[in-house]
Amino acid sequence: MTQLHAQPYDLSATGFYFESVEEFDAKAKANRNDYGQLVEEYEIQFIDGEAIDCDLAKAIGINQANFGNFLKCADAWEAHEKVNVIIAVGECGYNFDPDESSDQLGIDIYAVDTLRKLAEQFVDEGLYGEIPESLQYYIDFDAIARDLSVEFSEATVAGGRYVYACR
Repeated sequence: MTQLHAQPYDLSATGFYFESVEEFDAKAKANRNDYGQLVEEYEIQFIDGEAIDCDLAKAIGINQANFGNFLKCADAWEAHEKVNVIIAVGECGYNFDPDESSDQLGIDIYAVDTLRKLAEQFVDEGLYGEIPESLQYYIDFDAIARDLSVEFSEATVAGGRYVYACR
């Protein structure tokens, strides 16, 4: 379960931990500062959970307005959907929309460590045409990787390495 912390902007108030929107609402309604006034504004902080959920919180810029959607998505989405959104929002500058399918964001993501590995994969898949076996040992994968770097970038999400292109 993902645990968050609501840190009041009011210096005379104390924050609280929560794991759901309902728990936040109940604790926020009861939270008062040292002068007895209701605390209204909070900074939402990611405290505990899976590494990919932490990266998702950073990418979308978790705050008081969107933490409910974050919690819903963190529970409902598969890892590949989270990776798509993390890269699209955090790296490509897309807007976070929890109702939009993460597969339709218009980005290409490959689970490879480096651009060179992507170049090797593209050659293996035949993207550069049929290459005779006698010439395969002369392919300069580093040069192909440099060419790919014009459109593709590398990212690390929850310890996994990815190469992506924003469209």
